[in-house]
Amino acid sequence: MTPISTRLRKFTAPIQSSIIVLALASACSTLSLAQTAAADQTNESTLIQIIKDATAKYQDVKMAEASGYVLQFGCVSGDDFGAMGLHYINPTLINNAVLDPTRPQIIIYEPTPGGGRKLIGVDYLLLADPWNANHPSPPQLMGQMFHLFTAPNRFGLPNFYTLHVWAWKENPKGAFVNWHSNVSCKSFTGQ
Repeated sequence: MTPISTRLRKFTAPIQSSIIVLALASACSTLSLAQTAAADQTNESTLIQIIKDATAKYQDVKMAEASGYVLQFGCVSGDDFGAMGLHYINPTLINNAVLDPTRPQIIIYEPTPGGGRKLIGVDYLLLADPWNANHPSPPQLMGQMFHLFTAPNRFGLPNFYTLHVWAWKENPKGAFVNWHSNVSCKSFTGQ
């Protein structure tokens, strides 16, 4: 007769091996997720810095206007989720349909008391039909996926892809969401 401890060892040895393998697999996947998250954070920070470097000159809205940006759509706001602010659009950049992080199609400002403008972010806008005709997948910029707005929409545009980047005013909901909960159109008095 085999002692109980020997039989127990034969039974528990495979279980112990399985537990060790699962623990190692779990540790490796946790490390992989941590590395992915770190890479995503690095891409996010890098993109925001590229945008800040490229748009610092637009702190003064007159510089944006001199570069071909014009105010469209008034001040875009939502009922209960904040606002997008004032969109200064560069029609030439929209028509070129080129995705370049240093040349956003739209510069976004928040109206300030007294009629001023404060630079808060950018928006990349690509018309969907031309993009889809020349690319196998929707646009993304340094890992950030664009949102698709279908027609009809509040802007009167055909289907388009958009990516807001709140580079100049931190958004508690994230740097790449459409709406900014801390942006207001209260000070907007018209074009």
